[in-house]
Amino acid sequence: MKSKPQRSLAKTPPPLGRVTAAPRGVALKALGFTAAAVLIAFLVYAPSLNGPFLFDDTSLLFALPGFSAPLGVWLRNVRPVLYFTYWINNQLSGLQTYSFHVMNVLIHGLTAGLIFLIVRRLLVWAKTEESRRDLVAAFCAGLFLLHPAQSEAVGYVAGRSESLSTLFAMTAFAVFVYRKQTAASWTNAAAVLMFFGAALMSKEQTIALPAALLLTDFWWNPGFSFRGIRDNWKLYAPIALGGLAGLAFFWRLIMNAETAGFGMKDLPWYQYFFTQCRALFVYIGNFVLPLWLTVDWDFPISRNILDRGAIFGLVVLLALGGLAWHYRRRFPLASFGFFLYLILMAPTSSILPIKDPIADRRLYFSMLGLLLIAAEPLSRIRLDRKVLGAACAVVLLMAGGAAYARAAIWSDAVLLWEDTARKSPNKFRARFHLAFAYYEQGRYSDAIAEFEKAARIEAPNYNMLVDWGLAHDAINQPDMALARFRQAARLEATAHIYSQIAMAYAKRSQWPEALAELATGEKLDPNYAPTYVYRGKIYLKTNMPASAVASYERALALDPKLTEARQELDLARQMLRAQAQK
Repeated sequence: MKSKPQRSLAKTPPPLGRVTAAPRGVALKALGFTAAAVLIAFLVYAPSLNGPFLFDDTSLLFALPGFSAPLGVWLRNVRPVLYFTYWINNQLSGLQTYSFHVMNVLIHGLTAGLIFLIVRRLLVWAKTEESRRDLVAAFCAGLFLLHPAQSEAVGYVAGRSESLSTLFAMTAFAVFVYRKQTAASWTNAAAVLMFFGAALMSKEQTIALPAALLLTDFWWNPGFSFRGIRDNWKLYAPIALGGLAGLAFFWRLIMNAETAGFGMKDLPWYQYFFTQCRALFVYIGNFVLPLWLTVDWDFPISRNILDRGAIFGLVVLLALGGLAWHYRRRFPLASFGFFLYLILMAPTSSILPIKDPIADRRLYFSMLGLLLIAAEPLSRIRLDRKVLGAACAVVLLMAGGAAYARAAIWSDAVLLWEDTARKSPNKFRARFHLAFAYYEQGRYSDAIAEFEKAARIEAPNYNMLVDWGLAHDAINQPDMALARFRQAARLEATAHIYSQIAMAYAKRSQWPEALAELATGEKLDPNYAPTYVYRGKIYLKTNMPASAVASYERALALDPKLTEARQELDLARQMLRAQAQK
């Protein structure tokens, strides 16, 4: 009887079961690399460490004016682990941003250390020459650490959802790939599930991790076989049950959310998919040559498969997938990396619509796949190890310089939005935020110019008109301010806007008109304290201290924290006493 021919080991990744747990030397190298990564990360992101809350930061729960709540309120958020870390920062420094940024950098450095461990393990499985494993793993982890595309996840407080969830996901991945045997033990499975749960409770896009684990088992355990998946039922069975429970829990959110989900009326799933057939290549392009990074992409939607070349993107993706599968044995790292990239991008770049079709921070979670593609030629190229090391160092130095420059942009609202408006000149949101940044820095004429540009792109909303009017008011243009406030009132009648209209009249000494506008605002919301503050100011200006006292007392009864009202109340009482003495 003829024996069954053996599969060539030269083209087949070694079985995972033959590889023992990480040797002590590897663990020490990983610790050393992580310590260095944290130090280097602080040097690279130094410009953003004192940066203010920017963009979506200002709408985070703890950044809202006057917010104060016990820990339980923070943990009731849909991302409780993420908000627990925000709570820690809030306890340490209130709304001072330094501790928020420090934690972001620490998270990034730790994640880079995990990338080193994971890549090195995969290099072992790919039978990479032992003398190159540390070098290639260090380069990949260093590039993850220093790539400027990571700046949005690191230099931006709200970007922590990306980096923290990836930290936990990569921890789970590292625990998974460094298990001692082919089949995971209950202890190993429990550890993977624990870190996976922490990742999900930091940000939902890490739901892709189980698919990445399945791919890893199929690819390497023992090599293009379902045996490893079957052996790991202790891990995958709980994940499947948890997945069903999670789907039931989040189903309503998935179907009805306004900014992400199948309930978005103006962005059906198939149009989003066509758009992502193009977007996936933008991320790859920014990984290779990150020249067009921006916080707010002006990326048009593909309304059908032919629109804006979506069909070419789909065809190329399918072709690359076919090539990766065909050459899976010859180039296992690169092929695995390509499929891993698609899997890790899937939650944000497949069929689930998201209001912003592209965002730089989404590359943070999926960059591991692209790093593995880069690791393939590095592990094979016939160069002297010192020459290869020098070349890698040059690339990392260039990446670090670019990341430092990008971190500086995240240090200041005007720098950030000037950069964004330059790259997305026809994006309403970019122009509006730039105008508001100018306004906050007292550059009122520049703000007005940007508001005008934004208005030519899209009809201004209530908030923009109010800010636009305030910019005119700040440079003593009450007529222009009044016109903007009137526009805002036609869109949304609020006590706030009528108080602004009243003050525009007051600046022209049109007292009866100002009081009439305040009366209108009071009818809309009798509990809006500034109405009575502004009325008190008018009564002081018109020498009516008794009425001013009544107005200020009403304002302070509604909001005792109004320091200005308390000071002016004292002034009104002094005037009233002076009148009584005459």
